[in-house]
Amino acid sequence: MAGKIISVSSVKGGVGKTTTVLNLAGIYSLMEKRVLIIDMDLYSGGVAVSLDVKNKKDIFMMVDSMANNRFTTLKDYVTIYNKYIDVLACPRDPREALKIESRFIPMIFDSARKEYDVVLVDMNHVLDEINLTIMDYSYMTLFVLINDLVDFKNMKSLLSIFKDTGKKNYLILLNNSRDTGKDYMSMYDIRTMIGGNIDYTISRNYYIKNIDKYVMNGEILTLNKNINTFHSGDISNMKKLALDLIGDSHNKEVR
Repeated sequence: MAGKIISVSSVKGGVGKTTTVLNLAGIYSLMEKRVLIIDMDLYSGGVAVSLDVKNKKDIFMMVDSMANNRFTTLKDYVTIYNKYIDVLACPRDPREALKIESRFIPMIFDSARKEYDVVLVDMNHVLDEINLTIMDYSYMTLFVLINDLVDFKNMKSLLSIFKDTGKKNYLILLNNSRDTGKDYMSMYDIRTMIGGNIDYTISRNYYIKNIDKYVMNGEILTLNKNINTFHSGDISNMKKLALDLIGDSHNKEVR
C-alpha cells in the first residue's frame, strides 16, 4: 500500500510549522510507521538543523540526478534520524533552490510513497508553483495558524480560493503555544474572521520554555517521555490529528 503525502503549511512565517512537522513525525514513529520528512522550505528550511542530522545529500542533489538520468534510489539522498524517521534535507546552498522545478515534485513523491508509510512535507508559506504542486499531490494539507490578525486575514483569502476550486483535503491547526501572549481572539471570533473551522488546537500549556535545549540536542518533543507525561492532553490531541491526517475520507465544507 502506497504511503500518504501530508504537507504542512501556513499563511505566514513564525507559527511553529516545522516544530509541528517534527511533532507529527514523532507520533507516527511511535505508531511504528516509516516516516520521511521532506524539507521543501527550500531557501530557509530548518529540519536537518532542528534534528541535528549531518546530511551529506539533499533534495537538490536528488533533483539534479533525476534531471541527468543518474537517479537510482531514494535512500542515496536521505539521512537517517532514527529507526523510523528519515530526512530529505533542503539545499545546503539556497542558490540551488532556484534550480528545483515543480515538475520534479511528482517524481520525488512517487519514489517516497513506495518506501514510506507517511511522507511529511515541510513547506513555506508562499503560494508559488512549487507549493501549489505540493498541495495538488498531497493526500492532506495541514495549515498551522497562531492567534494573529495577519494569519486570519491570509487564511480567509486562502479559504475563499479553496471554496472556488473545490479543495477540501485540508485541516487547520491553531497553535496557541507559539505565542502565549496572543490570545485576544476567541474561537468564535477566529472562525468568523477566517470564514471556516478550526479543526485542532494546541493549547498554550504546551509552551516549552527551554525548547532551544531540545533543538540543540536534535530531539523531537513528542518522543520525550517527560513531555509526554506533563503535556499528555496536547499529545493526545496531536495523536488524533495525526490519525485524522492519514484517514480515508474527509468531507469538509468551507463556510
